[in-house]
Amino acid sequence: MQLFWDDLDAAEWDRHHAAASAALQQDWAYGSCMKAMGVPCWRARVVREGRTVALAQFIGRRLAGLVSVALCSRGPIWTEPLSADDKAQVYRLLRSGLPLARPRFAFFTPEETPDTVGGLSPWRRVVTGYATVTLDLTQSREQLRAALEGKWRNRLVAAESAGLTVHRLGANPAQFQWLLAQEDAMREQRGVEGLPAGFVAQYMTARKSAAQTALTLRADHQGERVAAMMFLLHGTAATYQIGWSNDTGRQLNAHNLLLWQAIEILQQRGVRLLDLGGVNTQRSAGIARFKLGTGGRVLTLAGTYL
Repeated sequence: MQLFWDDLDAAEWDRHHAAASAALQQDWAYGSCMKAMGVPCWRARVVREGRTVALAQFIGRRLAGLVSVALCSRGPIWTEPLSADDKAQVYRLLRSGLPLARPRFAFFTPEETPDTVGGLSPWRRVVTGYATVTLDLTQSREQLRAALEGKWRNRLVAAESAGLTVHRLGANPAQFQWLLAQEDAMREQRGVEGLPAGFVAQYMTARKSAAQTALTLRADHQGERVAAMMFLLHGTAATYQIGWSNDTGRQLNAHNLLLWQAIEILQQRGVRLLDLGGVNTQRSAGIARFKLGTGGRVLTLAGTYL
C-alpha cells in the first residue's frame, strides 16, 4: 500500500465521501472550514494496486506547545471492503506517515461498531464509544411514518394541526445568527462543548450553493418564532446540528413537525442518511427520547483509539 498526503482535489474527495455517505467530520468542507479558522487539517489517501482504498481527514492541535496531536474523527472512509489485516496496515501507514514533527500522537474514532471494528487493537482504546441515531432516508415517507414510535407520531399529528407555520431560512447570516446565539447560550448554561465559534457560518458558505451545505427550518406560531432546526449537509448524508424551542414550541410539538418536514426536503436533495446526533439517556433524557422515537437505528461506535 502507498500513502499520499493532500493529493486529491475537492471534487474527487467529495465523490468518495458521497459514495460512502460518510460523516460530517470527514467532509472536505469541514476540513476547509477548520483551516480557515486556524486549525490544522491534513488529508490522506491510501492506494493499493492503483486503487484508492481509504481516505482519512485529520484535525490537529498542539498540547502544551510540545506534543502534536492529530484526530481522525468518524474515519477513515473505506472506499472498498478491506480485511482486518489490511485495515491494520492502513492505520500503521497513517500513524507513521503523519506530516508532523515528533513527539506526536494519532487518534482514530472509526465509523464502526465494537463488533465490526477491525485493524485496531482493543488495548489501544482510550475513550469509550459514542452513540447516535441514524435514519435511512432511502425509505418511502410511508415507511418512515410507520416506523415512528406511537407517541412521537401522535405528537406529530397534533403539531400538524396546531397552527404552526414553517419557514425555510437561507444562507444569509442575518437569517440564522439568532439561532447560533441561542445555541451558544445553551452550551454555556449546560457546560457543553461543541464546534468552534464561527464554524457553522463558515460551513454555510463552504460551497457555491447554500442548498448543498445546510437546511434551516423555523416554526412560527401567531407571528412569533417558537422553534428551529439546522441540518448540515455533506454529500449524500446530513447531520442534525442545532435545535431550539421555547415553551410554546415544546407545548405544540414544533420539533416533531420541523424534523418531519426536514426529512422530506432532505430526501428531495438526494440525502440518503440522516445522523440525528448523540444520545445520552442520563444527561439529556428528553432529547434522547425524541431521537429514539423516530424509529432510527441506534449506532454505538467503537470508541477512540491511539
